[in-house]
Amino acid sequence: MANIIALTEAASIGLHSMVMIARSDEMMNVGNIAKQIDSSRHHVAKILQRLAKENFISSNRGPTGGFILKKKPEEISLLNIYEAIEGRFEVQSCPGDKEICPFGDCLMGDLSHRLSNEIKEYLASKTLKDYL
Repeated sequence: MANIIALTEAASIGLHSMVMIARSDEMMNVGNIAKQIDSSRHHVAKILQRLAKENFISSNRGPTGGFILKKKPEEISLLNIYEAIEGRFEVQSCPGDKEICPFGDCLMGDLSHRLSNEIKEYLASKTLKDYL
């Protein structure tokens, strides 16, 4: 059975990496993060660069380098992280992403709208501090 609700690999990497960085007392490097979340080092580096551009983390190069939070954990919501990677979270009305339903009323009722709205609210309500 296909996943009805799933995060992209990029969003998953970003969210998990940020929690790991927030939990660490030291800088976290790409290699350690990639190994712990079982992802490609290259993909993790790409996602972390994007999060650094958004000023959530800072990076330092070199043997003792890595990533560290630039903001307090309570100032960074899961929605902030998600949107930095995937763009603005859109609340869906149609699970088929159609503007006009051929049946007039959606076969799923308002389920898609309610679920995507609930997911957005959940992501907005959770900060990195909640995972420390």
